[in-house]
Amino acid sequence: MYLLIVLIFVIGYLAIALEHPLHVNKAASAMVTGVLIWVVLMVGELDLQPDGSLGGHEGIVHHLLEHLGDIASILFFLMGAMTVVELIDAHEGFRIITDRITGTKKVPLMWVLSIITFFLSAALDNMTTAIVMCALLRKLIRDKDDLWTFAGMVIIAANAGGSWSPIGDVTTIMLWIGGQVTAVNIIGKLFLPSLVCLILPLIWYSFTFRGTIMRPEVVTGENTGHVPVTSGQSKLIFTLGLMALLGVPLFKTYTHLPPYMGILLGLGILWIVTERMHKNNIEFDMGHLSVTSVLRRIDTSSILFFLGILTAVSGLQVAGHLTDMAMLLDTHLGNMYAVNSVIGVLSSIVDNVPLVAAAMGMYPMTQYPQDHQFWELLAYCAGTGGSILIIGSAAGVAAMGILGIDFIWYVRRIAFPAVLGYIGGIITFWLLW
Repeated sequence: MYLLIVLIFVIGYLAIALEHPLHVNKAASAMVTGVLIWVVLMVGELDLQPDGSLGGHEGIVHHLLEHLGDIASILFFLMGAMTVVELIDAHEGFRIITDRITGTKKVPLMWVLSIITFFLSAALDNMTTAIVMCALLRKLIRDKDDLWTFAGMVIIAANAGGSWSPIGDVTTIMLWIGGQVTAVNIIGKLFLPSLVCLILPLIWYSFTFRGTIMRPEVVTGENTGHVPVTSGQSKLIFTLGLMALLGVPLFKTYTHLPPYMGILLGLGILWIVTERMHKNNIEFDMGHLSVTSVLRRIDTSSILFFLGILTAVSGLQVAGHLTDMAMLLDTHLGNMYAVNSVIGVLSSIVDNVPLVAAAMGMYPMTQYPQDHQFWELLAYCAGTGGSILIIGSAAGVAAMGILGIDFIWYVRRIAFPAVLGYIGGIITFWLLW
């Protein structure tokens, strides 16, 4: 049964990677994989926990519901953030930014957008930042190959920016709340390695990615069948939407409620404002601007893909595979740099949250006290290693859903510069210590 779960996950992962050759949507493969792993857990009643039992059928259901709560909080946050971004887009709010970006040369534009992403991710988080930047990229770039390449750098920049901030990534939040790291120390120790992780891929593309971008054709209100949005309405929705996104970390800090509650509050306020704003418009004029219309444009298949892959990974965690993997690394590698480096690479295959949770459980703070370099390197590796594969991070999954990026294309075009930055950051961290 133990090996059967591994086999199911590997086959499911290959089906996701080969989505286009198989002509099967990745969401379907992810959902089947996630459900089958839990079916094997339930039918086999695997006794793989430290206490020797999963607690029977009731215990397995309890584990499932416990993980479902964590997964649902991520999905609701993703849906809320995507809706806010789409609502800003519908009101042409992003033109406030895109109209000011006049350059068309690929390399300078990539540097500017990547650096913006890097710092924005530290203030928000990597997933929200990726959603916002992908919406901007759609307004800036027409060619699909160029669009996906820019999105790949956005993923790398978002994950690098999130790794040095205590609120920039789920794993850094876990280590910060758990007391393994302090905010000031993680910023001081990881800023330069994270910056190197961004700069090296940018240098790579500076020599391999030349030319100019093609801008999308501007669609005016006259040929869309809708009444044009006024400049004041665009600015208002853009400002409120940005406040809703930027306010999530503050909301979490002061209320101690999960981030999805903050984004739902912001979306609710935007919903009320837009309903009142367009109350005098007839239905066919304001339909494309309403939240109900925007919700229909959300990529539901990406949400279901995220649900499936996180369900599958949670099954591996409950079955004990991730804990066993962590113990195996500790036994055979031992070296702090080697263990964390491999954890980072593994986080590009499975979710980094259970991997970090397993490491936190394995290594007590009596062995590695607060702000020990082990925890700092773990935060960096788990945060940036997910860039190597597109489904290795929340930012990657969000970009994959919004822009339809192909898994194999990402491996061919983005994986190498991502590895280059990842290794460069580790070396920088080692030199600083």
